[in-house]
Amino acid sequence: MIIAFGHATVSVLTGLYGSPQEIGSGVCLLLIIQLVVASLITMLLDELLQKGYGLGSGINLFIATNICETIFWKALSPTTINTGRGDEFEGAVIALVHLLFTRKDKTRALKEAFYRQNLPNVMNLLSTGLIFSIVIYLQGFRVELPVKSNRFRGQRGTYPIKLFYTSNMPIMLQSTLTSNIFMISQMLYNRYPENLLVRLLGVWTPFEGSSQLFASGGVAYYLSAPHSLTSALLDPVHTVVYIAVMLTACALLSKTWIEVSGTSPRDVAKQLKDQQMVIAGYRDTSMYKELKRVIPTAAAFGGACIGALSVLADMLGAIGSGTGILLSVTIIYQYFEMFVKEQADAGGIDALMF
Repeated sequence: MIIAFGHATVSVLTGLYGSPQEIGSGVCLLLIIQLVVASLITMLLDELLQKGYGLGSGINLFIATNICETIFWKALSPTTINTGRGDEFEGAVIALVHLLFTRKDKTRALKEAFYRQNLPNVMNLLSTGLIFSIVIYLQGFRVELPVKSNRFRGQRGTYPIKLFYTSNMPIMLQSTLTSNIFMISQMLYNRYPENLLVRLLGVWTPFEGSSQLFASGGVAYYLSAPHSLTSALLDPVHTVVYIAVMLTACALLSKTWIEVSGTSPRDVAKQLKDQQMVIAGYRDTSMYKELKRVIPTAAAFGGACIGALSVLADMLGAIGSGTGILLSVTIIYQYFEMFVKEQADAGGIDALMF
């Protein structure tokens, strides 16, 4: 709760929901209370699931639900927004149908529906579907190590080392790290906009016609994703630095995570040994070496792949940001695996398949 209160206070005071001077202290207080209460409800619901009244983690479920809701809303939202060219439907699919029915020039209507600016378009929707498909496809990539039981002769199975060995943790950790850097930079810039060190950390500029800020210079700029493929091509230095930082951070965080989460080669070797199982063709003493050869490589490469997919999603303009889409897909896939586990017989060697 202390962390939630601190995060809510910083978010409101740094202007995430509008300038504190403009909205007033009363509204700021209400926003902080709302965020803290929402955090409390989330933690209570997460605790409810952790106690066995559901599957998985409540936090993960809320993340996936929020991203899916964003995609659904931006695809089918019936609300209208005035963008200077008249009222337009916010939802990409609704806008496509409306333009096709109201415009005489169907080719121009299709072009506008697919490539319109400042509002979700059909290309954003297709990019989102593409990223979903790629992530689901890559979920099936794995190295299967043959294992056998020392307790029951003839009983064999496989222990899969998946490409996404650490699942969505690298992108979650990277996103949290950069978000905190952005928050600190934005807070300092709002207070000391002329300070050289503060400007070196990040320069923040409001979007046109909005109070929302985006990084336009400094370290924060190079840590933020390009807004589109066009902007990525127009500023190749920013693009290259962002991709390099993203891939390196995800790979390193993935390798670090296996050491602290109990999924390192040593931990897996101990787990198999406790179950009186060995990798076929290897002795107990050499099993750790084989796992050490496979697991760190899978973790680092999988983390880099997660980072690359996030970059691709951001550049293609996928709805919900690359990080959000990857989180939602991996979380949904985790729930699918949990459901399969629930249906499988507990304790069998086949349970190692997941």
